[in-house]
Amino acid sequence: MRATTTFLDHNRVKLSVEVDDAEMDKAIDAAAVTLAKQVSVKGFRKGKVPKNVLIANIGGLAVLRSEAIRESMPDFYARAVADTQIDPIGQPEINITEGEETGTLFFDAEVEVRPEATISGQRELRVTIPSPFVDDADVDAQIDRYRETDAVLKDVDRPIVTGDLVTMDIHVEQIATDVEALDMSDYMYTVGSGTITEGVDELIIGLKAGEELKLNGSVDGGVTATYEMTLKQVKERELPELTDEWVQENTEWQSVEEMRGAIVSQMRRTKIVEAQMSQRDAMLIALSELVSEDIVPDVLVEAETQERLHDLGHRLSEQQLNLETFLQVTNQTPDALLATLREDAVRAVRIDLAMRALVKAEQLEPTPEEIDEELVRTAEAMDVSPDLLRENLRETGRVVTFHAEVAKMKASRWLTDHVTFVDPEGVEIDRELLRTDQSQELDA
Repeated sequence: MRATTTFLDHNRVKLSVEVDDAEMDKAIDAAAVTLAKQVSVKGFRKGKVPKNVLIANIGGLAVLRSEAIRESMPDFYARAVADTQIDPIGQPEINITEGEETGTLFFDAEVEVRPEATISGQRELRVTIPSPFVDDADVDAQIDRYRETDAVLKDVDRPIVTGDLVTMDIHVEQIATDVEALDMSDYMYTVGSGTITEGVDELIIGLKAGEELKLNGSVDGGVTATYEMTLKQVKERELPELTDEWVQENTEWQSVEEMRGAIVSQMRRTKIVEAQMSQRDAMLIALSELVSEDIVPDVLVEAETQERLHDLGHRLSEQQLNLETFLQVTNQTPDALLATLREDAVRAVRIDLAMRALVKAEQLEPTPEEIDEELVRTAEAMDVSPDLLRENLRETGRVVTFHAEVAKMKASRWLTDHVTFVDPEGVEIDRELLRTDQSQELDA
């Protein structure tokens, strides 16, 4: 089989394919075997009908040839894709130009291919990730959480601040519904917790016991309601003095210094792990923003969206849930869910195009040896032989796809080594710190 390519407008390619007689004969023989198992001929068992008898009973050689072309066209097309190294992203439009009835078979296949993006600025990327640094405020807040377990509530006569406990009576009346009003007496609320409704924490700060607070907010299901609160009592938590004695009696440590050191060490490990876990996604998103969304093909976005929807359905099925229940629980409409999935799909396609562009820009194309090494690893993971996997990739037209995945692995490693990671304050993060294995304890 021989195939040539002609590049058309709008990221489309035309494959011109010639299938020689020997290959066509194999296809006809294969079709005959398949039909022999399906056709009933008097005097013969299914699957045992001789080829000449089969031809006579199905209407002649032309019918068998037509069936052979129909069955084998996907394979012919896949092999032409592999031989020409194009990267199709849609379904082909196939047109047989010669040999439909006799002789050498010729056909054309027009298909949309993946566009090639170009990028610049990849060496100057500054990628923001969570800070791996521990500051004194973080440590003090964690120590205070331990102290709060032994805190004493003390009445105060001052304006309310975040963290205070306010005892109140609450009256909640839904607007434009027949639901009976709800009354709660002596409800204790921690200011800053946000557990009543949106807006309470902002409005209650600065008020004092004896005052009232009214606002409109939402209840379950998004229904608007009027909240009326009578503030009756304000208490603050009086934390115990932080001493070695208190630490010994209430924690696993023997001194304030030991407690602080252990908390610093644990928080440092946690923060570094959080930073490490966010590295890949953050740098890929940053790289993707170097690619214009205008070049993202709709066919790729649609395919990615449908795949994500299928994966969601599969995960819900494993939890014995359906999509309708999921939408109700998450308070989403089908359109809103699809919009979210599509947004994620666009980002994923942009990342893919950006990674491929990075391969080209930085000359990261894998060598034949690197491709072969990865193929061997993949085959071992799939428990098949490398030769079988190699042949399967060729027959299914996925050779280019496999090579691209190996190239993107190299691009990902390049990106990790070359981008500058910074914390939310813009402070540059030591790359070696992000490579540290946190399975072992770090010195504080």
